[in-house]
Amino acid sequence: MQALMLAAGMGKRLGKYTDNNTKCMVQVAGRKLVDRAIDAVLKAGIKKMIFVVGYKGKALIDYINQNFSQTDLEFIFIDNKDYATSNNIYSFYLAKDYIVKEDTILMESDLIYDDALIKNLVDLKKKNVAAIARYKSWMDGTVVTCDKSGNITQFIDKKDMNFDIAGDYYKTVNVYKLSKEFCKNVYIPFLEAYMKAYGLNSYYETTLKVVAHLSKTQIYGYEIGDMPWYEIDDAQDLDIANVLFSKGKEKYDLVVSKFGGYWRYDTMLDFCYLVNPYFPTKEFTQKLQREFPVLLGAYPSGLNMQNMNAERIFGVEQDYILVGNGASELINAMGEVLKGKLAVGVPTFNEYVRCFRNCEIRYIDNSKWDYSVNLEEYKKACDDVDMLCVVSPDNPSGVMLTKEQAIELADYAASKNTRLLLDESFIDFAETDKKYTMLENDILEKYKNLIVVKSIGKSYGVAGLRLGVISTADTELLKEIRKNMQIWNINSFAEYYLQNYNLYASDYVSACDKIAKERARMISAINEIKGVRAYDSQANFIMISLGNRSSYEFCVNCLEKYNILIKDLSSKNYFYGKNFIRVAVKDVNENNAFLKAIKEELF
Repeated sequence: MQALMLAAGMGKRLGKYTDNNTKCMVQVAGRKLVDRAIDAVLKAGIKKMIFVVGYKGKALIDYINQNFSQTDLEFIFIDNKDYATSNNIYSFYLAKDYIVKEDTILMESDLIYDDALIKNLVDLKKKNVAAIARYKSWMDGTVVTCDKSGNITQFIDKKDMNFDIAGDYYKTVNVYKLSKEFCKNVYIPFLEAYMKAYGLNSYYETTLKVVAHLSKTQIYGYEIGDMPWYEIDDAQDLDIANVLFSKGKEKYDLVVSKFGGYWRYDTMLDFCYLVNPYFPTKEFTQKLQREFPVLLGAYPSGLNMQNMNAERIFGVEQDYILVGNGASELINAMGEVLKGKLAVGVPTFNEYVRCFRNCEIRYIDNSKWDYSVNLEEYKKACDDVDMLCVVSPDNPSGVMLTKEQAIELADYAASKNTRLLLDESFIDFAETDKKYTMLENDILEKYKNLIVVKSIGKSYGVAGLRLGVISTADTELLKEIRKNMQIWNINSFAEYYLQNYNLYASDYVSACDKIAKERARMISAINEIKGVRAYDSQANFIMISLGNRSSYEFCVNCLEKYNILIKDLSSKNYFYGKNFIRVAVKDVNENNAFLKAIKEELF
């Protein structure tokens, strides 16, 4: 058995990363791709490795000779002088004299995969094998279908894919085991004929597509399961691969630094971001999907229509409400308008600290009363500030003002001519007998000093649509805030969601009640762990004290061992290095996965 790497390509899509070297010299998680490939070949017991080189070929050859000359591998280098005008079909053909004499593991140079993959292919009894993975939305390129015996029946170009049956597809990993008989008697003859007819600028998989239809040809599809791998075509692929193949603290820090986009890591359970898993319902989601082609090419309505949609949902006057591209856009727009002294209870959502750049900020340190509500301290702050910001339920503690407390605070703030900025983004997750809203015309009109902020993305399960509202009866203030916003700040998908929400409003209430039930179950289970305390919460998350156990190390271990992402709070302001974490409340199965992890790690 020998290995063959096709490493002649220029890797133009990788931009600066291949300016001075070929693709397999790119580093992923601190190691070059070629280093990883050679290690995998050595672990598989292979004694010969052939490289077809071209672009920056000398540098690759020198590197291998300098770093791997003491290994048991024999290296053979074949020069593709036409690398700039040919594709990998020609690189493969240049190695024909070797591959017709010995069985070959074929690999491309822009791949990263678990070391065990090569050995698994070598050990497999099948003669001709393609490594394949269940098709997922992030994958690009050739896919295959297989019969019940696992043999490949079709190679399908991406342009010919039928996404209605995507669940039947497997993506080629671009690692193959090919027998010398197959190469000599079938593959090379077809390859030569194809190049003669169509030229050198094609892919070797194009020929595999043809030979897969021959009755005497059987290429077995070896499904790699959960084994990690990635094809690195561009800078974003490289970034994703760095995350997938990093370890420990480096991996955790990389993932956290992304601030989202976690659909790219589809096996990771995200307990960091706070999105309702029970809403929208399947029916509502399908309604949105059906309109996708129309909405994709359609301009959204202007802001007046978005505000009208919000009026229908929340029941407040259109003149009292403003829709934003997430609550963050609205907070930022308020920060441009509002001036003076602002008191903020901390720790809290950082946008309330970051965005009010024109304000002198006074911090109310809630850690002094164990991160609970101190109504008297909030009222006291109103005596000498222009604005008071309160998040209820608070993030990250989950503690909440009662309605009586909220009214009392609004009343006191009004008596001091102080604006009350009240964020109730998570209030719909409160227990039924504690649930309320200040988004009511009567309340807003009575307290014109009151501004209510509500994120829609989190609680309504559509974080990707970026929706939020602010509401106040101070219409002049709303006009000033609106001047800092674009007319088309909401896209067509988000508008369609707002337009149709009321059809599913009762489902939303049920979804929030499910979260409340799951939250109670989780808090009870967590508090059974000695030395660990789950704080009471009325939000879709729980703040947990780990006592003397390192919260950062715990979060690192959860990602490394269980593929669960958790928010570490120890480095957040006003936790003073204490070992706190915040976990989202998700569906039953995901919550059970977290409970299993925390019990195994901390019991």
